[in-house]
Amino acid sequence: MSAISPVASEVSVRKCETLEEFHSCVDLQRQIWGEADLEVEPVTLFVVAAQTGGQVLGAFDGPRLVGYTLALAALRNSAPYLHSHMTGVLPAYRDRGVGRSLKLFQRQEALGRGIRLIEWTFDPLETRNARFNLNRLGAVSRRYLSNLYGVTSSPLHRGLPTDRLVAEWFLDSEHVLATLAGAPADAEPHQESAVASIVLPRELDGWKRESPEQLRNLQGKIRAEFTDWFARGYATVAMSESASGAAYLLTPWSDF
Repeated sequence: MSAISPVASEVSVRKCETLEEFHSCVDLQRQIWGEADLEVEPVTLFVVAAQTGGQVLGAFDGPRLVGYTLALAALRNSAPYLHSHMTGVLPAYRDRGVGRSLKLFQRQEALGRGIRLIEWTFDPLETRNARFNLNRLGAVSRRYLSNLYGVTSSPLHRGLPTDRLVAEWFLDSEHVLATLAGAPADAEPHQESAVASIVLPRELDGWKRESPEQLRNLQGKIRAEFTDWFARGYATVAMSESASGAAYLLTPWSDF
């Protein structure tokens, strides 16, 4: 029987193991992303991931699936790692620790198999996800991928190119251990050491609703900035907040 990790009194996290549970993941994917059928990951991918060293993890409220993570087994420079392809939580269960518990269970399961790195991608224009990945989990980013998945049918992507930052989660690094042990969830520890910042203006949320052209221009601007700083060997290590907006903080990777 799979280990179970508590989230809240009514929600638990464990491995998904049956076809019924894999189908529930696909149904949840449709609800969260709203993509056209041809862009929905099929149940067969969940089966293959579970059978070939990946992960299919579910958050359950009783028998009901309310969140999941799908990760694929991967290899780089002769070292195994996991590519965490999707993590989704139903809106009614967000801000209740479900996503964090899915990631912590994912980390525990990976380390139990000797895997020390998990990667995933996230939209640099989504500051909530960025804060979670960088400030709460201790992931860092050193790669920017332009239009990785192409322009999709998901309303969440707003018709924009699917530019993505790559989150690298070095599972047993000092940085991750300190973050998970209770280091502040804001960016204060990194403010003084940060050499550069990439700013997202406070108008960003309004642009998402009302100004696709402004949003597209901002995407192009930060694409150029991230590409430039990463080419110089810098890493994004945190996100700060101020009255003027949000900012990614960068520092030389060798100094981190």
